[in-house]
Amino acid sequence: MQDDDILDMLSVEEAAGRFGRGPLSAAPYHDPDWWEREREAVFLRSWIHIGHVCEVPEPGSFVRREIEFARASLLIMRGRDGQVRAFHNACRHRGSRLVDEMSGRRSKLSCRYHMWTYGSDGALLSAPDFERFEVPREDCALKPVATEVVAGMIFVNFAHEPEQTAREFFGPIAEAMERLPVARATCFTEWTYEIGANWKTNFDNFQENYHLRFIHPRTGEQALGPENPFGYPTHYGFLGPHRGQKLWKNPDPPPVAESLKLGYARVGELARREGLDFPKTDFKLFPCFHMVGLPPYQNYTHTMYPLGPDRTRGQVRMYWTAPPEDAAVAFTREFAAVTIRDVLSEDREAVEASQQGMAVIDQIHFQDHEVLLRHLYLEVEKRVRAHVATRTLAEAAA
Repeated sequence: MQDDDILDMLSVEEAAGRFGRGPLSAAPYHDPDWWEREREAVFLRSWIHIGHVCEVPEPGSFVRREIEFARASLLIMRGRDGQVRAFHNACRHRGSRLVDEMSGRRSKLSCRYHMWTYGSDGALLSAPDFERFEVPREDCALKPVATEVVAGMIFVNFAHEPEQTAREFFGPIAEAMERLPVARATCFTEWTYEIGANWKTNFDNFQENYHLRFIHPRTGEQALGPENPFGYPTHYGFLGPHRGQKLWKNPDPPPVAESLKLGYARVGELARREGLDFPKTDFKLFPCFHMVGLPPYQNYTHTMYPLGPDRTRGQVRMYWTAPPEDAAVAFTREFAAVTIRDVLSEDREAVEASQQGMAVIDQIHFQDHEVLLRHLYLEVEKRVRAHVATRTLAEAAA
C-alpha cells in the first residue's frame, strides 16, 4: 500500500485551489491566549504519540512521561494481562506522585506517603485503615488516560471520552504504518531537543522544501536539480486532518560523497540481511507527529510536543527490528541515524529566527508549494473556533 493509495493526492494547483491562497494571521504562532485555546481544543482532544511497546516489554514494565501541555505526569505500564495502559502518576488519596523513576519494573505501585498500593492495571489493592474512608475501593483506582497501540506505537488522548479511537482517527494510515519496521521494533535510537519556537513554526519546517537549497545546500543536494531547483514535491496528499507529499525523484542526482559511500553500502546490506522491505512513506499526522520511511533502512518518527506558545520539545526516534548483533551493525545504525540528525539540526537557527519575528508581523504568507502548512493552520483553526463556540454556548446556558 503506497501513500498514493491512502491520501487524496493533488497537484500543487489543485491543492491551492482547494485550500486557498492569500495571507493569514500570524497570531496563532505566538499569542499566549490563542495557545491556551489551542491547548484545550487540539492537544487535550487528539491522539498524541508518547512511546513504543518495546519500552514496556514485560508485565510490570513502566515508563514515566512528563506531558507539559496537559500539565500531567503519566505512567505507561504493561499489566499482568499484557495490556498497555496509561495512568496519571498521582495517588488517588491526596494526589502524591507515585513514581519518580523514568522507567522500571514493579509488580505493584505504592505511594510512600500513606502506602496506598495499586496493581499494574491501576486498581487499588490496599490502603491502611481503609474502612475509615467513605468511598468504594473501586472508585479509588488510578485515574486512566485513553490509550491505544497502533503499529507498536503508544498513543494517548486526554479527552474523557475520545470522539474516535486512534485507528479510526488515523484511518487507512494506521494499516500502512503496520507495514513499517516501527511495528515490529525491539529497540530504537533516540535524540531529543528543545527549540525556541511555536510547535507549528517547527512542524512547518518539515512540511515544505522551499528552504532546501538555502539551508541544506550539501545535505539536500540529492533532492535538487535543474528541472526542479527547489526540490518541490510532485503531489500533495490529504486525509482529513492528516497530510503527506510525494517527493520528486531526481533523474540525475549528484554523486554521493566518497566519505559516505561505505556507510550507504552497509545500510543497504543490513536491510537485505534483516529482510526489510517497506514503501517510501511520509505521513504528517495531526496534530504534531511525523512518520517517515526511507528505504532501505531508515524508519523514523518525529514528535513535536508544545511547551508553550514559543517553545517546543522534539523527539526523534529511528526504529530497529532487533538489537545490534555486533559493532559493525551498531556503527551502521549510528550512521543511518546521524545522517538524519544532521539534516534536522541544520534547520534550528532558521526556525528560531522565524519565531522571533512572528510577534512583529501581522500576517504570514504561504506560497502554493507551502500548502501543507496552510492545511495544518486551517485544521487547527477549525478546532479552536469550534471549541470556543461550544464553550460559549455552554456558558450561556449555565
